[in-house]
Amino acid sequence: METVRYYQRRGLLAEPARPHGEIRRYSAEDLRRLKFIRSAQAAGFTLAEIGELLELSASDDRPRARELAQARVAELDQKIAEMRAAREALASLASACAKDRKGPCPILDAFEPN
Repeated sequence: METVRYYQRRGLLAEPARPHGEIRRYSAEDLRRLKFIRSAQAAGFTLAEIGELLELSASDDRPRARELAQARVAELDQKIAEMRAAREALASLASACAKDRKGPCPILDAFEPN
């Protein structure tokens, strides 16, 4: 529930009326918006970008929405490349560790500060 209140403080979600005292009543639109926020976060968008996407949704600014998505894809591609390089390096270290039983372990040696 604190996450929802955080989204409200950030202006991503309106604070609902409290017609029955302290009980918050969220509408179907509030739930739709909350699902949108969570899905966009899962795709890696920042809360600032999500706020912009929500604004774009109201204006149907497809070119800007596409631009944001393409930028996010480029960021993901960069992270994937970094992860592949890290995987290859670690696999190489594991292979070297298995081949040579003498001297320091290449895995441990690679992470040792110089």
